[in-house]
Amino acid sequence: MDRMLVVVFENELKAYDGSKALSALDSEGSISVHAEAVITKNDDGKVVIKQEGDDFPIRTVSGTALGALIGLLGGPIGVAIGVAGGTLVGGAWDVSRAGVSMDFLDEVSGKLTPGKWAVVAEISEEWVTPVDSRMEALGGTVFRTTRSDVEHEQYTKDVASLKADIAQLKAEQAKSRADQKAKLQTKIDVLNKKLQAKVKQAKQRSEQEEKESKAKVAALEKKAAKAKGDTKAAIQARIDEIKKKSKKSQEDTEKLNADTTT
Repeated sequence: MDRMLVVVFENELKAYDGSKALSALDSEGSISVHAEAVITKNDDGKVVIKQEGDDFPIRTVSGTALGALIGLLGGPIGVAIGVAGGTLVGGAWDVSRAGVSMDFLDEVSGKLTPGKWAVVAEISEEWVTPVDSRMEALGGTVFRTTRSDVEHEQYTKDVASLKADIAQLKAEQAKSRADQKAKLQTKIDVLNKKLQAKVKQAKQRSEQEEKESKAKVAALEKKAAKAKGDTKAAIQARIDEIKKKSKKSQEDTEKLNADTTT
């Protein structure tokens, strides 16, 4: 099951110990870590990334679900990303991209106060005990949520809304006088541009997700080739789940594109 994980620690040392523990769980096959980072929240409320996991399929958080989550934890003022001494300030991130609820964000933000540290990760896991046991032993507070696939749903709603507005304007245009038709056509053209932009965004996001999925599958297949017994079966189940989700995402995007061109 694809989940977003946040483990909050009191200090830097414990956070890095937590990161190592996640890597160990991944190595032994108890979970699969797809992307991971160690973060801290500054006194001004900005989140700073101190370490990005480079041993996992997704090697950078930029533009990913994990990056979206980190940005959201930084609050409305944005996220400060400090990697190798650099600091970049980003804008607001979409909750739908992270695949988490506002309730989850509120819970984590209530614990991740200025001065605290956390390990954030996108993982696949079948049971919570392995992670919970390791993290609690290190003094970490664990937050997790199953990633919801609301992004494509939102694109579908946005496209449907734009199409409905265009249809209404066209119906009005058909009954209007000549001088009004041109004004209505201008409005229709504007909405059509917005519609095509929305479909393009959905396609770009789908392509990125497909790239991420392929990276996840490739990494898991290497591990499955070396694993045995229940561990091998668990990894294969994760591979199948990722492939199934990726296929549905592509089909949804193709349908969205078809609906706007017919």
